[in-house]
Amino acid sequence: MSTGIVAVWGRAEQQDFRSRVRGTLLGGAIGDALGARGASGTVTAATQLTLFTVDGLIRAQVRRDTGAWHPPTDVHRAHLRWAATQRDWGPDERREDNGWLAGQEWLYERREPTRECLNGLGDDIMGTLDRPKHPAARDAAAVTRSAPFGLLVGWEPQLVFQLAVECAAHTHGHPVALLATGAFAVVVHGLARGETLDGSVRHALGLLADRPGHEPVSEALSRALGAVRQGVPGPALIESLGVTDSADEVLAVAVYCALVGEDVRHGLRLAVDHGGPGAATGALCGALLGAMHGETALPPDRLAGLEGRATLLEIADDFAMEMTQGPALHSPATAAPGWLARYPR
Repeated sequence: MSTGIVAVWGRAEQQDFRSRVRGTLLGGAIGDALGARGASGTVTAATQLTLFTVDGLIRAQVRRDTGAWHPPTDVHRAHLRWAATQRDWGPDERREDNGWLAGQEWLYERREPTRECLNGLGDDIMGTLDRPKHPAARDAAAVTRSAPFGLLVGWEPQLVFQLAVECAAHTHGHPVALLATGAFAVVVHGLARGETLDGSVRHALGLLADRPGHEPVSEALSRALGAVRQGVPGPALIESLGVTDSADEVLAVAVYCALVGEDVRHGLRLAVDHGGPGAATGALCGALLGAMHGETALPPDRLAGLEGRATLLEIADDFAMEMTQGPALHSPATAAPGWLARYPR
């Protein structure tokens, strides 16, 4: 399994990667907050869980030095740390394995988590593709936490797809939820590599075609591509792609709004101003636009008032550092104590 080869890139490529990582995480959070509460800048559980997804992916890289290599397990453990923030009053300083993210006090507040996420992560048993949690759950909550998988730019797209699907099974089991999550991760992956959005969606469609039960997700993405040619974008056209919280419809709306938005601000406004679930579509659309354009394209006023901005920036830069310079931070022969304190093995 290929992992993080961007360390061989030059300085300009590394800076571009960091900008796209920042753009993805910040853009998703802006869209989440905008769709949930308008101008307040307050995020939902989707952003909280996305942060812990990043934490889990960094931990997977760090733990590989020990000979343990199973990213779904590390992501699951990270999501369990999120679950603790939903029931505890504040950080548990006695837990040496918590790392720095679980010590952020602002995360210890419930922000409309779904029943599937709370119950699916309510015990230590990890859902798998053979035995997923909530086999009938098809809502978009697994998708909205999954942009970070697409930032594994050193991985092959089919491996990104598979990892995203396996981690979605921690809380969701319906093929629509699983495959929409994999498709979304692959689209982000293409954008983070500098590909076009249209091309990235078509690549995702190619990977979906061989998966049992792919038809609802494939058809939704195809409708999103086709809607681009159907006239001026607006609520009615957007709602024709879906108004429920089903993962395929949420993904289709987000992709369409990212495709037709004149800029990031316009795309986000389209993604949240309709009759569907604005926070979910805003989060996905924001992540897509951020991965495509990078951090500097995001609306400054939305960034200024964004809850958790400092945490998002910090973990984005840590992720970029891990993926570009991981061997210098930790290896079987080298260990930076500060890094291992942040991301314990």
